[in-house]
Amino acid sequence: MQDNDFEGQVMLPPKPLTAQKGRGAVTNLQGRYEVHGREEFDDGWEHEEDAPRVWRTHVTEEMARTILSRNQSPDIPFGISLNPYRGCEHGCIYCFARPTHSYLGLSPGLDFESKLYAKVNAPQLLRAELAKASYEPSPIALGVNTDAYQPCERDYKLTRRVLEVLQECDHPVGLITKSSLIERDIDILAPMAARNLAAAAITLTTLDPAIARTLEPRAAAPSRRLRTIRTLTEAGIPVSVSVAPIIPFVTEPDIEKVIDAAFEAGAVNVSYVVLRLPWEVAPLFKDWLEAHFPDRAARVMNRVRDMRGGKDYDATFGKRMHGEGVWADLIKQRVEKAVARRLTMSRGMRFKYLDCTAFKRPVVAPARAAKVKAASNQLDLF
Repeated sequence: MQDNDFEGQVMLPPKPLTAQKGRGAVTNLQGRYEVHGREEFDDGWEHEEDAPRVWRTHVTEEMARTILSRNQSPDIPFGISLNPYRGCEHGCIYCFARPTHSYLGLSPGLDFESKLYAKVNAPQLLRAELAKASYEPSPIALGVNTDAYQPCERDYKLTRRVLEVLQECDHPVGLITKSSLIERDIDILAPMAARNLAAAAITLTTLDPAIARTLEPRAAAPSRRLRTIRTLTEAGIPVSVSVAPIIPFVTEPDIEKVIDAAFEAGAVNVSYVVLRLPWEVAPLFKDWLEAHFPDRAARVMNRVRDMRGGKDYDATFGKRMHGEGVWADLIKQRVEKAVARRLTMSRGMRFKYLDCTAFKRPVVAPARAAKVKAASNQLDLF
């Protein structure tokens, strides 16, 4: 089944769509692996007494079996990533990781941003992985699928504990986030950055707070992210800004302003991604458009398809990040010209330039290693 064929395989929610305060998705669209289709139906009973459903955040603790994900994608500037959490309370409607909740039998919609999973053994698994004789150091990107500094990190502190392991081993790390919570860990990141072992990337989609509230409802406001860029820079931590995603007629008009503001805040690198709509993200995004921008929904999707060969999405390497065609070329030129005006800025991220030569393998006590392995094997019983 092609990515752009997915919408016809599920029951879509009734119109009109109503957005919920503090949530990105406007529906709880079922995942593509569900066997039975479902749709809402009002039978008229107790309609007036029914209170609107509140989607409260719930975090489930889980014991992960593995913690490092590897990829060989030619359009990604890192080969290893680590995600302490599954699901993300930031609720960004465009998040490419939403479809991963379908593997859990949950919705990529509201479930993705309200039913979260914390990999509570992440630091122990990482230590055991780095201790293997076969492990070869390579910069680890922290918080790629879901933000490692989303709100529940304040309580669980998994990201900080992972950073402590990496600092102990002099292992390079790159962090990607929309959260100001990263400032909490400057005491770890600054000394690592001084040895070219750490770099950060802050995603800055728009400078418009009204758009940000609907697009990324529980992420830091644009002005707060700019302050985070400045704070990290002043601490000696190199910061890239990720202008992502670029959404035609929504965030696209402000490309130059976003890059200029990031430069003024201290960012030294710029990368960008054109809106990606894999699998369930496509119908979820269309519903979001109808709820928030009904006046331009058709124009936005027409322009997206212009950059995706007539489809909602094209996952081909070399095309999936930046698109193709006239409009994709125009966006590329605008980004390059905006960067060129700033002589000290460059395109891309610094992750691949981090130092891997200082890595020292951690010592894992046999008892602790056995305990980690035993905990991981618990899942085999179910």
